[in-house]
Amino acid sequence: MPIVLLPVGTDDDALDACLAALDTGTPAGTRVWLADDAQAGPRGLAIIERWLASTRLAADYSRRQRPLGAVAHIDEALAACGDADVAVLAPDAIPAPGWLAQLSACFARDPAIATATPWCNAGEAAAWPRVGEIAPVPGDLGRIARACAAMPPRHPELPAAVAHAALLRGSARKRAGGPDGASFGSWYAALVDLSLRLAGMGWRNVLCDTAFVARGGEGVPADGDLDVLAARWPGWHPRLAGFLMQDPVGALREELSRRHANIDGEPPQAELDFSGA
Repeated sequence: MPIVLLPVGTDDDALDACLAALDTGTPAGTRVWLADDAQAGPRGLAIIERWLASTRLAADYSRRQRPLGAVAHIDEALAACGDADVAVLAPDAIPAPGWLAQLSACFARDPAIATATPWCNAGEAAAWPRVGEIAPVPGDLGRIARACAAMPPRHPELPAAVAHAALLRGSARKRAGGPDGASFGSWYAALVDLSLRLAGMGWRNVLCDTAFVARGGEGVPADGDLDVLAARWPGWHPRLAGFLMQDPVGALREELSRRHANIDGEPPQAELDFSGA
């Protein structure tokens, strides 16, 4: 399985929810790295300590004495992972059961895929149930996970990976040079830049239509990030706007909505076991 990289943020409640969801929906023994750029406060540190003592996952925690910056910190962590595939989560992500196994299976289906992004309630181009809109965090992630797992895997192209959760292929990331921490202040923008560099080298950035990761809100760029993106990639903003207006994955979104609505009408069955235990 890929490594899970979780940059620790300042929202203690979001951290607690993310760690609980990771334990519930990720196979036992999965390597998880909590990378803290000197962000967690006393309560956050207590949450991490308690979780590390009880988790079924192979988890590690690191903390810098002084902040390096969001993008530079993620770049440093990714570089330490070498050629390994890494799933980078947003600090407020809430993975649905089976999320990592589905992302890993997506990579296995096509070696040209460099980034795989799951559905999200606040996922911009990968948003569900409506494109480009922010919906509340669903209260039935197990049901959504079952609906996603029942989708025939098609993995259509996205304009770029989205920052709620993205699985990055290690070999592709190393060839592209990794995130640009010198030019961008947000992972949101750095991930777009990395995705576009990967696409320019012939790799694919796709929607993993069989996985779901919720998030409390949508990612935002840091001051000046959009200007750098516009200067470096003049076609980016028109391409994203065209994707959101034309919604080429709209049929898949509607299919997921139908499957989600019909879950309760299916014959009774035992809940799927996504834990790997």
